[in-house]
Amino acid sequence: MPERVAFIGLGNMGYPMAKQLVDGGVEVAGYDVDPNRSGAFARHAGGKKVESVEQAVRQSDIVITMLPGSKLVEETIGSAKNALTRGALLIDMTSGIPMVTRRLADFLNPVGISIIDAPVSGGVARAQTGDLSIMTGGDPADCGRADPLLRLMGSTITHVGALGAGQAMKALNNLVSAGGFLIGVEALLIGKRFGLEPSKMVDVFNTSTGMNNSTQKKLRQFVLSRTFNAGFSLELMVKDLSIALEIARDGDATAPFSALCREMWSGASKSLGPGADHTAMAVFSEQLAGMALA
Repeated sequence: MPERVAFIGLGNMGYPMAKQLVDGGVEVAGYDVDPNRSGAFARHAGGKKVESVEQAVRQSDIVITMLPGSKLVEETIGSAKNALTRGALLIDMTSGIPMVTRRLADFLNPVGISIIDAPVSGGVARAQTGDLSIMTGGDPADCGRADPLLRLMGSTITHVGALGAGQAMKALNNLVSAGGFLIGVEALLIGKRFGLEPSKMVDVFNTSTGMNNSTQKKLRQFVLSRTFNAGFSLELMVKDLSIALEIARDGDATAPFSALCREMWSGASKSLGPGADHTAMAVFSEQLAGMALA
């Protein structure tokens, strides 16, 4: 187990993930652009307090990034390049863009810094219990080096290919999740118009072939309850769907339903505005249908 880890990005997901490392006996220097988060991590989670990215990464064996996007990872690590320790490993757990991650590798490898991508699935609830699903991409030896840390944060670690493959897999996973949620909501709206009870429809989905993650864990809990607070933003879902479509374009793969799905979610984001939870997508579908499920 590496003695020193720098964790960059202590947001809704990053904070509980970093805390799992501390609870597992790892020395973690946690940094967030919001100093209140950095301070809270030091006071309440047992992390090492630092004032800057450079201070966090200096002399660290492992650097973990959990940021909103790949370009921010590139900028953040680029600004701290001179503070990185030769031989260190960067684990980018951001749901990012594979080509940007590969470009970052071209920047870091010549100075002796290795990189893997290891995005996660499971949301805040599973981050808090160390039960995330983690998809890794990169050199198998580097992924093996990261494995003890990843197993403190996730219960399922799957190496899916070369650098960037983890991020591609994460985007495609969210594409499937987004499609399942959208069609589930539309089915509820159609059923309610016909005269079916939405709550009973969810019961039937979950004992039939229509069952998926959204029918099990989202429709009743966050849509029918009208709470819309699953903890993953609508904007981030649109970002992941855009990455999936970019991968399709780069590979010359025809994906008409995926494109329509992405446009629907993008329209919801524009309509509902910043800060909306991704489960509020149901409100957009209700607006289009001219009726509410509640």
